[in-house]
Amino acid sequence: MRTNLITPEGFEKLQQELDYLWREYRPEITKKVAWAASLGDRSENADYKENKRLLRQIDSRVRFLRKRLEALKVVHHAKEQEGKVFFGAWVEVENEQGETKSFRIVGPDEIYGNNDYISIDAPMARALLKKEVDDEAVVHTPTGEQVWYINSIRYSLSAN
Repeated sequence: MRTNLITPEGFEKLQQELDYLWREYRPEITKKVAWAASLGDRSENADYKENKRLLRQIDSRVRFLRKRLEALKVVHHAKEQEGKVFFGAWVEVENEQGETKSFRIVGPDEIYGNNDYISIDAPMARALLKKEVDDEAVVHTPTGEQVWYINSIRYSLSAN
């Protein structure tokens, strides 16, 4: 099951997508469907069929977003989190081979299209929770355990 947590930025992004789909994109496609339908025989009308398919996809995504936005809990940064890894943190970790990774721990709805975001449900995120700088985190993966050391933790895009 997916965690129902989201950052304020992630919530705003989903809300903007819903607004765009409902207020701009859907009306545009609806006009195209009406125009294509006015041309007559719908069985041979590729424009009509394609735009009806698009309309179904839009409606499906709108339904999903409305339900999802209701279920999500927006998590705001709290000063008490400073110095430890919690939801919304930007973390840099390093393994024993010197390989580093930097990412933000966010809700599962926010990771798509963001290569530097990982889900709070990911094994790496779970292993890092409540840890501090210089702590080691043991991440359980399908290939075995991996040890990562925490180099930095921050809660804003800009470096502290």
